[in-house]
Amino acid sequence: MTGRPGPGAAERGSAGLTRQPPGWLEPLLTRLGSARTEDFTRLATPAEGGRESAVLVLLGEEPGTGPDVLILQRAATLRNHAGQPAFPGGAADPEDADASATALREANEEVNLDPASVTVLAELPRLWIPVSDFVVTPVLAWWHTPHPVHPREPAEVAHVARLPIAELVDPANRMRVRHPSGWIGPAFSARGMLVWGFTAGVLAALLEMGGWARPWRGRVIDLPPIGAAPAPSAGTEEVDESALR
Repeated sequence: MTGRPGPGAAERGSAGLTRQPPGWLEPLLTRLGSARTEDFTRLATPAEGGRESAVLVLLGEEPGTGPDVLILQRAATLRNHAGQPAFPGGAADPEDADASATALREANEEVNLDPASVTVLAELPRLWIPVSDFVVTPVLAWWHTPHPVHPREPAEVAHVARLPIAELVDPANRMRVRHPSGWIGPAFSARGMLVWGFTAGVLAALLEMGGWARPWRGRVIDLPPIGAAPAPSAGTEEVDESALR
């Protein structure tokens, strides 16, 4: 399955108009036209089954810091995914017209994002997360009219931040983390957040596709204890056999 323009993108800009994305996004959008599931994960997405969901990969730009991506941090008291950074998003509702509608609705519910401030650019390939049996569609969007955002439900979302792309690709901020299960995957350290798992896997792939990634030496750190953390299953992944002995 390849990346494709988001259905109804023209209706999701401010005042019903699509806002033209900046030139720095063009290489990524061109590459996404031929993107496949295999570009993001080694796991094949089942043809049937799995709970449909979507996340919003929202790219914006701030004067002085350049392009950035919106990331939230889940509350430390949650039963699942406690304390983990993530893209806004969640499970599809029957009323949602498509994955883009799911991602925008969830972002509004989680961090008070105004859907009219966003232009949907593309829906990425659907990615399967076996541990939860979710089938996730990342929705790439351009934040043409940024505005303040904040957690709407502190019991679910502890923090939200715009992480500069320049900081994410800085070799000093890139690493791999080792999960207690033996899984090893990409991670980023920025603005006090350690981004790992599904979110980091998608980010790592997009940074490469956009031509923004910089060479870095792969250091591996153990995942800090941040609550119940099931082993991720999307993005670059491998198993450290020695960790399983």
